[in-house]
Amino acid sequence: MIHEQTKNYSKNAIYKTLHPWVRKWFDSKFDDFTPAQKKSIIEIHKNKNILVSSPTGSGKTLTAFLSIISELTTLSEKGCLEDKVYCIYISPLKALDNDIEKNLEEPLREIEEIAGKPLGIRKAVRTGDTTQYQRQKMLKVPPHILITTPETLSILLVAPKFREKLSHVKYVIIDEIHSLAENKRGVHLSLSLERLQHLVGHFTRIGLSATVSPLDDIARFLVGYEYGVERECEIVNIDYLKDLDMEVMCPVSDITIADEEDTRLGTYNLLDDLIQENKTTLIFTNTRSGTERFVYNLKKMFPMNYNDENIMAHHSSLSKSVRMETENNLKEGKLKAVVSSTSLELGIDIGYIDLVVLINSPKSVSRALQRIGRSGHRLHEKSRGKIIVTDRDDLVECSLLLKNAKEGKIDKIQIPKNCLDVLAQHIYGMSIENVWDIDYAFDVIKKSYCYKDLSRDDYEDVLSYMAGEYPQLEERYVYAKIWIDYDKKTFGKRGKLARMLYSTNIGTIPDSSGVLVKCDGETVGKIEAEFMERLKKGDTFVLGGSTYRFNYGKGMTINVSPSSGPPTIPSWFSQQLPLSFDLAMDIQRFRAHMDSMFQYRRSKEEIMEFIYDYLYVDDFAANSIYEYFVEQFKYAQIPSNRKMLIEYYRGFGGRRFVIFHSLFGRKVNDALSRAVAYLVARRYNMNVTISISDNGFYLSSDSKIGGLESFQELTPENFRPILTQSLEKTETLASRFRHCAGRSLMTLRRYKGESKSVGRQQKREALEDYMDIENAQKVIEWIASEEMEIKTINTVIPTPFAFNLVSQGYLDVLNQNDRAEFTKRMHLAVLEQIKDKLTDIY
Repeated sequence: MIHEQTKNYSKNAIYKTLHPWVRKWFDSKFDDFTPAQKKSIIEIHKNKNILVSSPTGSGKTLTAFLSIISELTTLSEKGCLEDKVYCIYISPLKALDNDIEKNLEEPLREIEEIAGKPLGIRKAVRTGDTTQYQRQKMLKVPPHILITTPETLSILLVAPKFREKLSHVKYVIIDEIHSLAENKRGVHLSLSLERLQHLVGHFTRIGLSATVSPLDDIARFLVGYEYGVERECEIVNIDYLKDLDMEVMCPVSDITIADEEDTRLGTYNLLDDLIQENKTTLIFTNTRSGTERFVYNLKKMFPMNYNDENIMAHHSSLSKSVRMETENNLKEGKLKAVVSSTSLELGIDIGYIDLVVLINSPKSVSRALQRIGRSGHRLHEKSRGKIIVTDRDDLVECSLLLKNAKEGKIDKIQIPKNCLDVLAQHIYGMSIENVWDIDYAFDVIKKSYCYKDLSRDDYEDVLSYMAGEYPQLEERYVYAKIWIDYDKKTFGKRGKLARMLYSTNIGTIPDSSGVLVKCDGETVGKIEAEFMERLKKGDTFVLGGSTYRFNYGKGMTINVSPSSGPPTIPSWFSQQLPLSFDLAMDIQRFRAHMDSMFQYRRSKEEIMEFIYDYLYVDDFAANSIYEYFVEQFKYAQIPSNRKMLIEYYRGFGGRRFVIFHSLFGRKVNDALSRAVAYLVARRYNMNVTISISDNGFYLSSDSKIGGLESFQELTPENFRPILTQSLEKTETLASRFRHCAGRSLMTLRRYKGESKSVGRQQKREALEDYMDIENAQKVIEWIASEEMEIKTINTVIPTPFAFNLVSQGYLDVLNQNDRAEFTKRMHLAVLEQIKDKLTDIY
């Protein structure tokens, strides 16, 4: 069962459980235990599974290790410390692994100094970067604390010699567990843990997490199940939200009337002021291109303040050596500022940060808390963060995000279930370990939280696929990797190279190094895989200032031809983080409150009072929010969680747009838009252009679209089948298939046969991982039950809530300044249309 651990143990009570040398070391370093340590150390000493949720810098790592170091010290003093691994520490980042090894160095050395003799407690990092020499050394003299990644653990489980060294593991620590639980790396790890438990018997599981929700599910993910019953786990939830210093800031006095250049200059001036007011500032931009742009422009605009020595970029496309140099310079206090995409969110030791600045919305409360938690790394010190917003949608979104953060309302993460490609990988790994009984292996797999509901049919389909029982696969050079004896109900590995094949193909992270764009045999640049996935034959797009027509894709290369005329596909911000569904719904509820107040003809003073009371915003922000909503209400209607607005708009050259005001996040909107576009194409035998954002989507064509009629065709019963059909023969499906095929150890790039397992998995991944079909289904159900009504409107100028979405469609046709002017003109035109209504006094 999952329980919350609320008991605070006294300093003396904790001291009684620690070895005297460890106690003396702690006393020389700290005045007292942190709240997390007071609740956790004794529970770990009692060998209880535990999940510690606490902000970065609150002593989580020492919480996990102190009892373990104490036990190893006791064993050493008694001469009982054996040559085996006692503790495995797992993190999602190699850099975090290296940090942990360094951070263990000092306490182990200082405890030895107190003891007056060598204790011989060893720790070592084992990842893909570990040299052959170091690996051999570990086999002869294994570390007592093994520091590794999820992928390397699964490789070690099939390494016969090292497997022996793991056979007495007593503790497994999983750091940053929240960042693993929400993706397939976590699914992979959950099965590795069950395979480890099968090997060694019970061990203590310790999960370390940032602020995340729901904690009960993360705990279940950590500990798994024992024949359908969740294992015991204590949850320690340390809430420092009251110590959070967060503020939403606008770079101009009136975000409504400021043009794009004023906003841009204002952003850099504000950012410069914030950096200069603090010793060290960490800036998050959400995208790699944004990171590069901000570093470049800060150095260009303020050459007296910034140079190569005091400001650096950090993102995943940079080389390892550059990233490490940035981290080390930051740790040593040499940098005034570091600009990062998402790569510094996790708990790498980067030293003391005074302030965290977020450029635009981080799209979820938990991500905002994770980022801002990187500042103020001294216990009981406030974490300081500023969110700079640059448009009205962003202002509303970040204001609601701030409200939820301050009130402790964290968006829920979704943990993937029943991933058959990952299962295929593990069945291969299990077959390499030894011969397995089919029924017993099924029981072991179902102990993982991610597979507790796995059906017997799916399990047997994956076994059949791995055993090569689909002959058409052999035509594609995909051969059996296991054998199955149906009489004895057992399976095992095929071939002498099995362990090598497994070890070199392990993992769940697809290669996303970029897709080469080739024109007449010449490489003209790169686009991202996510952008490629949206291309259909004949689509045109802009790259490097030129327009190209998409012909076909092959692997990680696409073939294009020069094209003239406007592009049909707007720039696709594939790096952008998707808005969380929970936060989206909170924005929708706020919209409903505002709509009600306008409907009941409340005065501006009353509505402003409500905004102040409901949100944590200043006068400028409150007034901008009020003006935004009053314009939308007077000109059209305010969409909300109770009302979906569908807007018919005629654009440049008579182009028709059907705009769906569906503020559910881009993953939900991706699913909804594809299903509607598929029905439009089927009904009218025409292609339509789709553009999506977190706040909605539009369909566009030169002739009548019939978007509402197609949308109303969708029902709770037919939505999933229609969306599945819409994916057939798309680049999305082809790309996701490549990912699934790689994970399931299929070696082909394309697959034309029919596989009961992997063929189904590719669609499942596209629907449930790339898109959010679960919440899209909810939307369809709300409409079917009339919980959400549909309203339509015809406009000659887009409604204010549609400005950003429509201008996104003109992104490549217009340059930055023209687009800003286009948006400004739309705004002025709306004001002109409603000027008489604005004189009404509510």
